[in-house]
Amino acid sequence: MTIGRRVPVPAASADVGVLAASAAARVGGAPLVDTHGRVHRDLRISLTDRCSLRCTYCMPEQGNEWLAKTSILTLDEIARIAMVAAADGITTFRLTGGEPLLRTDIVEVVRRLAAITGPDGRPVEIAMTTNGIRLPDLLPGLVDAGLHRLNISIDTLRRDRFQALTRRDRLDDVRDGIAAAAASGLRPLKLNAVAMREVNDDELVDLVEFAIGQGAQMRFIEQMPLDAGHTWDRSRMVTQDEILTALSARWTLTPVPGRGGAPAARWTLDGGPHSVGVIASVTAPFCGDCDRLRLTADGQLRNCLFSSTEYDLLPILRGGGDDGQVDGMLRSCVRGKLPGHAINDPSFLQPARGMNAIGG
Repeated sequence: MTIGRRVPVPAASADVGVLAASAAARVGGAPLVDTHGRVHRDLRISLTDRCSLRCTYCMPEQGNEWLAKTSILTLDEIARIAMVAAADGITTFRLTGGEPLLRTDIVEVVRRLAAITGPDGRPVEIAMTTNGIRLPDLLPGLVDAGLHRLNISIDTLRRDRFQALTRRDRLDDVRDGIAAAAASGLRPLKLNAVAMREVNDDELVDLVEFAIGQGAQMRFIEQMPLDAGHTWDRSRMVTQDEILTALSARWTLTPVPGRGGAPAARWTLDGGPHSVGVIASVTAPFCGDCDRLRLTADGQLRNCLFSSTEYDLLPILRGGGDDGQVDGMLRSCVRGKLPGHAINDPSFLQPARGMNAIGG
């Protein structure tokens, strides 16, 4: 199956070839700045497209086309890309999936990445987005390896809804994972929920209160057109305005300034200290401040979650290419970044990959 449009390795492109040649002598010599002036500091690294759940807004229950095992990046390949990215000014690596905790070498992945330092000598920050199911067993090792932050997904607190939404009866396991994270001391701890009409939109206040009880910040996400089955329906999406209206019935919400490149806008609850976040990619895009790149589990760089173009690193990594070529591909990817994702444009086309194959 062809997924998106892949850009060839630097040697096949005059523009990228120049970048790679110059980078060979000065890997990390300049920050990753796109043609719109955005400096990139965050790389989302997908470790697998597999998941222990089958959320309806992400993938079908059956018939999924998984990435070939031979195409999945090895630990050494991930570490190599990360080292070049850190030299180029990337300061945060977020590990995603699929479900990153399904990766058998996940603790060693964290350990290798946490040992990387940037040009200023400071260590990078390692974050992870997970469904939390394997956290009770793996969290001590992850913390010891250098994990800094966690985002855990939980869309509902009701067992029947959880089973219908994820097609798995694993709510207790997710809650156990959240409890383990809360006890670990990793902060900030964030819980993510996709807000869906007539699915969980009557639980918004309950989810915030649950997060507060765990010492976590609740973040609601507008449902995006990223499901593998391409069944996204805008009318089913709960908008940021609707989310804030529902929460305002319980708390006084005050906007938190200084969002920067963070995907979530935040509001304090009754003056603080607790807050809630909303990621409104559809109704209130934040593309102008985006500082993120993405690396898929099979070695494709993406400059936007909704991009139809991928920059293929595998031929470099497995064909004897040097770090200057990795640097050149990173810079080519950044140079190709558009001003925004154009979800609200009539010409918008949903990415061929589902969210599990792109990485959150």
